[in-house]
Amino acid sequence: MKRTLTLIAATSALAVPAMAEDLSVVGSWSGLPLHKQYEAPFWGETLPEASGGKINVALTTHNQMNLGVGDVYRLLGEGVYDVAMTVADYAVADAPELEGLDVPLVALSADEARVMVDAARPMVADIYRDRFNSHVLAIAPYPPQVVFCNAEVAALDDLKGLKVRASGRMTAKFLEALGAEGINVSFSEVPGALQKGVVDCAVTGAGSGYSAGWWEVSTHLMAIPLGGWDSVVTAINMDKWNSLDTETQALISARVAADFETPAWASAQDALVNDIACLTGNGDCPAGDARSMTLVDVSDADFAKARDVLVGQVLPEWAERAGPEWAERWNASVGKAVGVTIAH
Repeated sequence: MKRTLTLIAATSALAVPAMAEDLSVVGSWSGLPLHKQYEAPFWGETLPEASGGKINVALTTHNQMNLGVGDVYRLLGEGVYDVAMTVADYAVADAPELEGLDVPLVALSADEARVMVDAARPMVADIYRDRFNSHVLAIAPYPPQVVFCNAEVAALDDLKGLKVRASGRMTAKFLEALGAEGINVSFSEVPGALQKGVVDCAVTGAGSGYSAGWWEVSTHLMAIPLGGWDSVVTAINMDKWNSLDTETQALISARVAADFETPAWASAQDALVNDIACLTGNGDCPAGDARSMTLVDVSDADFAKARDVLVGQVLPEWAERAGPEWAERWNASVGKAVGVTIAH
């Protein structure tokens, strides 16, 4: 009888499914296309289904939690939640070397931006491991960070003397080198700042500006990637990552690359074209009603001048702040990929 009970107990133990993994996930801005089209479907549906029920996800976003954007990765490293994603530039106060991920004007297309990001990925992985106790799962783009102005502008020189909200620290330094005044205003406060004249212009993704209604308080759109591509890093707390078995790690890595990161990049270039059409009325707008902002054409001379400012002033200043080791790593990876060398 004892032997029979032992066999029954053993058989029952084999029949019990493995415990499901629960992941608390904090997404980026809930109202923007990256979250609505890619983050929410992936974490809410795709990954749990692909795991066959072995992964349960509780999903929210940092703005729904009222988190300060600079706290998102800091709290991730402390284990307050398991997975988080937001704009890497929000974390540069803790990690100035991270500014090298998203450099203005070195990538003018989605394909070029993907090359830049892939070259930077080993650096980014080390930064997140050492600074934020986390493992990088993905780097996805917002569309290029263009310039919305509630002022008459026709060329890059017209930004001189204007107050411009930057999308990151390197962009702010770049604007200051162009003669503009870089102003720190949170994304959600920009419409009011433009309306009240706190800022004359503001940098963000074209699609983000369309979704957030910036066209209501600005008149001119300068479609130059003055703020880079505002890369959004998805990372998982390192202790949580190390607690997962290798099969679960492999599943998450494979699916996040195939079903989240790759589709987000694939749509980035078309998104820019469509978003500009939506903001200016120059072309069809698949997202809704087209608006009537004035599209400012940026000349080759403007691009050349901006590139000279970037290479001659902005990148050397970053190299000094980040340190020679990071400048050398950047030159050997991102710089080599985009054809730029920082003199330091």
